[in-house]
Amino acid sequence: MALILLEALLALVLFVAIVWWTMFAGRSKGELPPVDSPNEDDKTP
Repeated sequence: MALILLEALLALVLFVAIVWWTMFAGRSKGELPPVDSPNEDDKTP
């Protein structure tokens, strides 16, 4: 019984570690801001 609980605890720790890694292993300053496309009003003829 103790072996089953230990295995379940290990699986839970592994799951939490994978989720933590994927959530916080991105860019150091977050996502890059979107590049603004020039508006048609800004065009000069």
